[in-house]
Amino acid sequence: MEDKLFFILFYFKNYPLQEIIGFRFGLSQSQANEWLHRLTTILKAALKEGGYLPERCPKSLQAILSNCSTQELALDGTERKRQRPSDPNEQKQYYSGKKRAHPVKNDIIVEVASGYIDYLSQTVEGKKPDKKIVDEEQLVFPPNSCLYQDSGFQGYEPEGVLTYQLHKKPRGGELRVGDKLVNSIISSTRIVVEHVIAGIKRCHIVKDIFRNTKKQFNDIVMEIACRLHNFRTLCRQAKNDKKLMPIFL
Repeated sequence: MEDKLFFILFYFKNYPLQEIIGFRFGLSQSQANEWLHRLTTILKAALKEGGYLPERCPKSLQAILSNCSTQELALDGTERKRQRPSDPNEQKQYYSGKKRAHPVKNDIIVEVASGYIDYLSQTVEGKKPDKKIVDEEQLVFPPNSCLYQDSGFQGYEPEGVLTYQLHKKPRGGELRVGDKLVNSIISSTRIVVEHVIAGIKRCHIVKDIFRNTKKQFNDIVMEIACRLHNFRTLCRQAKNDKKLMPIFL
């Protein structure tokens, strides 16, 4: 059991070729492929059983966030590179002129205080704007929540939510001193979501160019990477809480 756990975590962390990981564990390429998909399903189920979010259903978001200790949240999008599709129609669907590649994208919602990922959107083509993803999913937040977001969500103001958004520099002009100050304050709070994205991408399977062509597998690995981040976050919190506990002789 320990070897199987090490095998799948090693794959997610380093994302080697199947021939390489097969050689490392004494398997053929076909055996490595079979075990990778089998153990990925088990790892996902185990993390779900442990209760390590993120939530994937937009309709359940409000109930999940209502149970959070704080209502300060950060919203951001993250892209992942993938191999160029062989199908011409799929190439057109996924091609992002901004990135000059065929990436996939997700939006995430993070608790500012803890860096815990509460929500992960469905995986979509990389050319779709961040705001369009949340508009289509019709997210509902608890009343009086505070939501920090970047300029990619310009105009996104959910009902009953206080939004803080970076001011865009006007074309051919400069930001006012007050706007620069506001941007600095918002950025210092929003930086937590950038750290979370970096934590997710400690798993190179969602950082390197994604090679697997199995349907929906790019969504599954992103969900597992987020759950692993939440698992590490809770373990760190438990460790810190233990250090802070008073010692009675």
